[in-house]
Amino acid sequence: MNTEIPTNTTPQSEPETYRGLQYPLGLGFFPKPDQPYQIADGVYWICMPMPMKPDHINLWLLEDGDGWTIVDTGMNIDSMRECWENLFDGFMAGKPVKRVIVTHLHPDHIGLAGWLCERFNCRLWISREEYMMCKAMVTDTGKPAPDVAINFFKAAGVNEEGLETYRQRFGQFGKMISPLPDSYRRLIKDETIEINDRYWQVMMGSGHSPEHALLYCPSLKVVIAGDQILPRETSNVSVMPSEPDGDPLDEWMASCADLRGQLPGNVLVLPSHEEPFKGVCVRLTQLIEFHKDKLSQLYKLLEEPKRVVDCFPAVFKREITGSVMWPAVGETLAHLNSLVQRRMVMRKENPDGVDTYVQLPDALKFE
Repeated sequence: MNTEIPTNTTPQSEPETYRGLQYPLGLGFFPKPDQPYQIADGVYWICMPMPMKPDHINLWLLEDGDGWTIVDTGMNIDSMRECWENLFDGFMAGKPVKRVIVTHLHPDHIGLAGWLCERFNCRLWISREEYMMCKAMVTDTGKPAPDVAINFFKAAGVNEEGLETYRQRFGQFGKMISPLPDSYRRLIKDETIEINDRYWQVMMGSGHSPEHALLYCPSLKVVIAGDQILPRETSNVSVMPSEPDGDPLDEWMASCADLRGQLPGNVLVLPSHEEPFKGVCVRLTQLIEFHKDKLSQLYKLLEEPKRVVDCFPAVFKREITGSVMWPAVGETLAHLNSLVQRRMVMRKENPDGVDTYVQLPDALKFE
């Protein structure tokens, strides 16, 4: 197995600044999978490679008395289980895992949670919505794509070839997740968890996933942010076929604004992808403004009626093809639904089953 991440494995001696954010260990530094890096007292950074984009995930190992707390797990694939086995036999040897905390339901975060909990006979800690949604989604494994999902993507303008690809790929989510425990410990917003004689406050975000948990330790001045706060990439915010009229983008931006008001400016952010950084308030503002700009561009594009797939240029810089089609449709719809909710855009359901969107000319300018 290739466990090398093609980047630097030695931190820089001086912080590096890029686009308003400071990277204390420099850009491009990632620890080797079997050599966790101590990022704060009792907090260790594990970086595991993934066979996709993003090509890695950051996981967190917290000293917890005579054992460990794991935050996020990686996917249920052989290469990631091998990474954990190497850690069990090496860095973690002799100390059991006492609990597994998962930030949210996506397979790179929850995929090995059930395997770890069973191996160490410990509890899964996760928010209620993430647990219940994940339980529901894994039941799709092996099932044919439902008509409501096919009609959802057809309404967006996806052609028959794309719909057939979706049919063939439907149900893959559960294959990357080991069976979840039948019970869990619920993470609740604003509660505090004691780990290694320190308190970690649970914060919540929404939009990228339904009830995404973050862990903030005031005494260490660090926040484990999952996918809620990434330094350069923007997390996917999608409308799903199960909730076609949802408005996850407004939930996302409201979450960013709430977190900006709660977190101190000097906190060290530990993201699930890319490097740890400082400048959380700057980054949260950037994320909000990024989506406001996309909404403005999208509104201007809709002077004439457009299908969802015709709106990609207002939301993405690259051509949308292949497997990125499905999250691209979801994210574009998130922006369109936001404009619909703001009474700036109208959706028209056409006889051919393909929806179009157009400006409402008397709409107030987006701010």
